[in-house]
Amino acid sequence: MSSNEERPVMESLKSLDEIERLATKQLSKRAWSFNYAAAGDHISKTLDAEVYRSILLRPRVFVDVKQCDMSTTILGHEVGVPIFVSPMAMASLAHPAGEAGISAACGIFNAMHIISNNASMAPEKIVEGAAPGQVFGFQLYVQNDRRESEIVLARINTMPEIKCIVLTLDEPVPGKHELGMGLQKYEESQGNREQPRQSSTANTDVSVAIPSVSGPAPDLTWEETLPWLTQHTTLPIILKGIQTYEDAQIASKYAPRVRGIILSNHGGRVLDTSPPAIHTLLEIRKYCADVLEILQVMVDGNIQRGTDVVKALCLGARAVGIGRPALWGLGAGGVAGVERALQILADETRTCMQLLGVRRVADLGLQHVNTRIVEQQIYNR
Repeated sequence: MSSNEERPVMESLKSLDEIERLATKQLSKRAWSFNYAAAGDHISKTLDAEVYRSILLRPRVFVDVKQCDMSTTILGHEVGVPIFVSPMAMASLAHPAGEAGISAACGIFNAMHIISNNASMAPEKIVEGAAPGQVFGFQLYVQNDRRESEIVLARINTMPEIKCIVLTLDEPVPGKHELGMGLQKYEESQGNREQPRQSSTANTDVSVAIPSVSGPAPDLTWEETLPWLTQHTTLPIILKGIQTYEDAQIASKYAPRVRGIILSNHGGRVLDTSPPAIHTLLEIRKYCADVLEILQVMVDGNIQRGTDVVKALCLGARAVGIGRPALWGLGAGGVAGVERALQILADETRTCMQLLGVRRVADLGLQHVNTRIVEQQIYNR
C-alpha cells in the first residue's frame, strides 16, 4: 500500500501513544523489541516522560496569537519546527522505507534529521531525496581503530546536506537492554493482530550500512578525542549524551570547537536511573547558566506531547529530539506514519504556544512554566 493510501489511516491517529499501539500490533517481535527496550527496570525511560507532567504551564491571556511561527535555527540553519529526529539505528527493521523514509517525512516539516552511525541505509541514500535546505546531522560513534572513523568522516565531509557531527558520548560500553513488563503488552497486542499491510512489512535481512570491525571505543577523553575529531572534519560538533551540569560546563570551555550539546540519557537504554534531560537542563540553569549563551543546548528523551516540547523550550532548549516515535511511525504506516507523528507534535506545539499567549519560539521563557515540583525533586536532599 502506498503512502497516499496509508494517509487516511494515519490521520485517524490522534496521539503518539496511538501510533505506538498500532505499530506494536504490526511489527515483528524483533523490530518491536529493538525499539521498546530500555536498561534495567526502565526507571530512566519512565522518568523521562513523567518529569514533563510535573512541570506546570502558565498561560497568559489577551494576546493576539492568530499567527504563530514555530521556525527557529539550529547552528545558524533555519528549520521549520523546534523538533528534530534523534539518531535511531536500524530503521529498516520497522519498514522498508527505513531512514530514507524518516528523511522524507522530516523534509515536509523542514525538521532536522540526525542520521545514526548504525543506520540500515547508507547516508548518501538517506539524503538522496532531501528537500531544498533540509538540515541533517550525522551521529558518530568513534571506533577503537580510529582509521575506521576517519574513513567515515571523510565520506561525510563530502555531503553538503550534513551540517554537523553529533558525537555520542553516553554509551562508552553497551548498556543492558531489557523489555520489562512491555513484553506482555506486545503479546497481548498480537492476540488482536490485524493482517499486516504491505507497507508495514519490514525487511528481515537488515544490517548496519556502515559496519564496524574494531567496535566502539571506550577510551574517549576531552583532551584527546576533540582535537582528533577537529583534525578530520571542519563541521560543527555537537556532543550528545551530556547528563550533568559539570560536563555541560566543561563542554562550553571547548567552544567554538564544540557548538552545541544534546542533553540525553540515550532514551533510558544505557544506564538505568540516569537523569532525564530536564533535570540536567535545570541544573545548568542553576549552576552554570552562561552555558546556554555559549552553546546551543538541545534535549531528547521520551517526548510524548507538544506540551513537552514547549516546556523544554521554555527552559532554554534550542530544539527537542524524538527517537522512538519515528520508528513507531514507520512501523504504523511507513513515511506517512512518521509524517503523522511529526504532524501531531507540531500541531500540539503550536496549540500550546498559542494557549500560552506566545507567537514565536524565541518568546518562550521561564515566565511560562512552573518547575517548583521538579526542582524540589532535584535540590531538596
